[in-house]
Amino acid sequence: MKAKQIHQQLYFQVIIAIVAGILLGRFYPELGEKMKPLVDGFIKLVKMIIAPVIFITLTLGIAHMTDLKKVGRIAVKAMIYFFTFSTLALIIGLIVGNLLQPGHGLNVDPATLSGDVSQYQQKAHDTTLTGFIMNIIPDTLFSPLVGENILQVLLVAILMGVALVLTKEKSQKVTDFLQDLSTPVFKIVHLLMKLAPIGAFGAMAFTIGKYGLHSVLNLIYLVGTFYITSILFVVLVLGAVAWYNGFNIFKLMFYLKEELLLVLGTSSSESALPGIMEKLEKAGCSRAIVGLVVPTGYSFNLDGTNIYMTLASLFIAQALNIHLPLEKQLMLLLVAMLSSKGAAGVTGAGFVTLAATLAVVPEIPIAGMTLILGIDKFMSECRALTNVIGNSVATVVVANWEKQLDKTQLQYCLDHPTEIEKKLEI
Repeated sequence: MKAKQIHQQLYFQVIIAIVAGILLGRFYPELGEKMKPLVDGFIKLVKMIIAPVIFITLTLGIAHMTDLKKVGRIAVKAMIYFFTFSTLALIIGLIVGNLLQPGHGLNVDPATLSGDVSQYQQKAHDTTLTGFIMNIIPDTLFSPLVGENILQVLLVAILMGVALVLTKEKSQKVTDFLQDLSTPVFKIVHLLMKLAPIGAFGAMAFTIGKYGLHSVLNLIYLVGTFYITSILFVVLVLGAVAWYNGFNIFKLMFYLKEELLLVLGTSSSESALPGIMEKLEKAGCSRAIVGLVVPTGYSFNLDGTNIYMTLASLFIAQALNIHLPLEKQLMLLLVAMLSSKGAAGVTGAGFVTLAATLAVVPEIPIAGMTLILGIDKFMSECRALTNVIGNSVATVVVANWEKQLDKTQLQYCLDHPTEIEKKLEI
């Protein structure tokens, strides 16, 4: 197959689209704001295919396993990994917030706070145990396949996979059908990804056009602190985990460059989910591992969101000159640990979990969220990127733990990413 010219490469097209969107939003802000339907439409198209991709991948992964105990073991190991590193991310955010104190010196009077955060307060109810349980159980067996709740899709896919294993002989035709269906479904994914530059362009034009570059300048220290902390977490913490498990974090990120650029352009980690799943399976992770760990991680392993939560909470307290003693900060950490897990499947989880956390820490007024409402959009890209990289690393690590990782294939993919991209496009 003839090698593609650089202008034909998707990642290059996305980069150009991001730059063009920034320029349009900067010099023609009103026109930039009108580009929002482009990103909304693209993300909606991607969400359209997420449920089928997760359902088919996870159901077939379990169906091809004869030992159901292995499925349970994978789930337990994945959750242990998620809990460990998401908690570590919260702790790192707390430490950085205390060391650098990004809100110190702003001296904001709480009485002057304004802005509507009621929508986040209302959604914060969904992070309670009752809200979580109601959120994970679907109305019918098939309703998750036409919805957006990843946890409900996971539940139905696991049940269906287990049922296919228990009725293997009688259900072979169903398994074969799902196997055949996976080919056109992933072809749809490839077709939709060709529209990625349009979505990235619309997202950046709208963001810069609506909020302007000036909106980030006043709070640049907080934004910079968050970005640097997230980068160090990826390079040092996740990099060490990757090294210990025999692969290079930088090579993995380069292998997933198209998906990561898409996340950067759209500020949505979900936009890259189908491509991430396909590439990780191609890189030697078993289908069952990919199908279970990746979508579950999207709900329970939000490293970027967790760094943001504790860092943003301390920023608000510091900006309002509210002193939080160590015991109160530990309480904040414990609450954040629970609310970050409870918000799984809740739309806009980053800001929602922050609202849920502040709601039970009365020392910090929830109205303080208005201080970062204007720059939250500029931080969402970093949150989403860190979340996606963290989940990709988690998938390879759990596959390695379970000895369901083809290390030779992984190394080949990481060393020859361009060749793999060509094969995926066939």
